[in-house]
Formats: sequence, C-alpha cells, structure tokens
Amino acid sequence: MHVSSFFDDELEEHAAVVAATRAELRGAFEALVDVCMSSLNNGGKLLLFGNGGSASDAQHLATELTVRYINNRPAIAAIALTTDTSALTAIGNDLGFEHLFARQIEAIGKPEDVAIGISTSGKSPNVIRGLTVAKDMGLSTAALTGGQGGDLPGLADPLLIVPSTTTARIQEMHITLGQMLCGALETSLGYTS
Repeated sequence: MHVSSFFDDELEEHAAVVAATRAELRGAFEALVDVCMSSLNNGGKLLLFGNGGSASDAQHLATELTVRYINNRPAIAAIALTTDTSALTAIGNDLGFEHLFARQIEAIGKPEDVAIGISTSGKSPNVIRGLTVAKDMGLSTAALTGGQGGDLPGLADPLLIVPSTTTARIQEMHITLGQMLCGALETSLGYTS
C-alpha cells in the first residue's frame, strides 16, 4: 500500500459521499429537525441508540444536547440508551440482545418522545425492535442508516439513508448529520448567541 495514494483515495471517497449526502438528504434532515423540535416543544425527549460505533454516536450526540454543543444554554432532553451497563447486561442476559433498546423504551418512552435509531446497515435486530416498540407505543421514530436502508424503510420517518455502502463513510456522515442536528436544535430553540 502506498500511504499517500491511500490518503488521497479515502478523502476523495469521503468528499463524494458528502456531496451525495448534501444532494439527497436535505429534506430528510429538515424533517428530522422538525420532529425533534415538535417533541422538545411538547415536553418530550430524544432517545438515541445503536450498536458499536453507532452506540458511541448515540452517546456523543446525547451529551452534546444535554450539556452543550456550541453555546452554554439550558439542557436539551436527550438520553443515550447505550450507557447503562446494568440494564444492558441484564436485558441481554435475561431477555436477549435483541431487546436491549426496546425494553428501555418500554420503561421510559412517552408518545411525546422521538426514538432515534442509528444502524449503519439498517439490519440490527435490537435497533429494529427498539423502533418497532417505539412506533407501537406512539413515539415518533427516526433513523440514520446507509446503503439501501436495510429493514428501516417504513419503520422510521424521517429516515436518513447515507448514499454509500462503505461503513466508514456512512459512520462519518452519521456523526456529521448528528452534530448538524445538535446545531440546528440549538438555533431553533433560540439558544445561539
């Protein structure tokens, strides 16, 4: 491998996915901001969840919202369902890994809330089950995914499908879109200086 060529190839692919995301996801992103604003304005909260790197994204974004993104401001109600090790291990052990997020949503989800699943493939059973339970309970459901969307079309709306099949590029766009969501919510809530 020639490192210089690898460097250029990776950034060129990233730039192409950024351009395709910009061209294809504006409406879905605006819808995500709208559903989140509706929830927050009605006393709801954002419930974020995913596996692996997507779990880290859920935690990262929930922290940006509850603490701050750009400005010191009032907290925005957001919870990552990927952080309670006792709940995660008990649910995984007693009920099965596919119930990790659904069980937590059953416990704390309210119709005013938005369940936001993050799945690179759109095929993670625990993310699908979490969104299914959320939808059945009357929560709004949204998701970030990639490729063809896996099993998420029809289950999450808005659904942001990053136009790529490369896991790394999808994950890069997920955190970018997530941070854009944080900034848009701060601005829409009037928390910018």
